[in-house]
Amino acid sequence: QVQLVESGGGLVQAGGSLRLSCARSGRTLDDYAMGWFRQAPGKEREFVATISRNDYNTYYADTVKGRFTITSDNAKLTYYLQMNSPKPKDTAVYYCAAATAPIEVVLITASEYTYWGQGTQVTVSS
Repeated sequence: QVQLVESGGGLVQAGGSLRLSCARSGRTLDDYAMGWFRQAPGKEREFVATISRNDYNTYYADTVKGRFTITSDNAKLTYYLQMNSPKPKDTAVYYCAAATAPIEVVLITASEYTYWGQGTQVTVSS
């Protein structure tokens, strides 16, 4: 079993920056593809960013490309989502997720992920 715990959410002004963290525990010797998703009130959960098991490949939603960056610190088993120049429309609960996958594959569909964190609220003020 893999446990994921997000942190770093909060209130940020548009144009500022915020870094979300996702700490992974459980089967620590296994590698997983990791992703970030978000869900705004009244909307479906949507893909934000993903990174492959070997960290070589990343992929972003068009809505955040060029502003958000996904990275990992494998020594700490922690993944990050750096949010630069956030906009009010980025306001949502952000979730990290983990999935078994081939080493270079990135996954963009929520149903492909097995493990989920509890979410962290991000609110961007104008």
